[in-house]
Amino acid sequence: QVQLVESGGGLVQTGGSLRLSCAASGNISGINPMGWYRQAPGKQRELVAIITDGGIINYADSAKGRFTISRDNTKDTTYLQMSSLKPEDTGLYYCHLYHRGNHYWGQGTQVTVSS
Repeated sequence: QVQLVESGGGLVQTGGSLRLSCAASGNISGINPMGWYRQAPGKQRELVAIITDGGIINYADSAKGRFTISRDNTKDTTYLQMSSLKPEDTGLYYCHLYHRGNHYWGQGTQVTVSS
């Protein structure tokens, strides 16, 4: 049983910033890959950023240069710092954890960027 809880979403204007947080809890062993995905209405869920158990980071092209993913392994928490936000960043942002062959998802936190 693993639970992911996101926070930090909200409404911002174009060019603004937000920091998303995701705290994992439950029966978790070791350090595990964590990441952020987003989904806009009518579109498929897409990768935003991933940080692996080894600290390797991958970003979607749309996020490079504007978003930063990080983690605090002592708390099983990952963060997504978003800056220079654009309307196309709008969507429901989901935290993801890969643990012992299973995928776990948070409930999502809404990010809305006004134009």
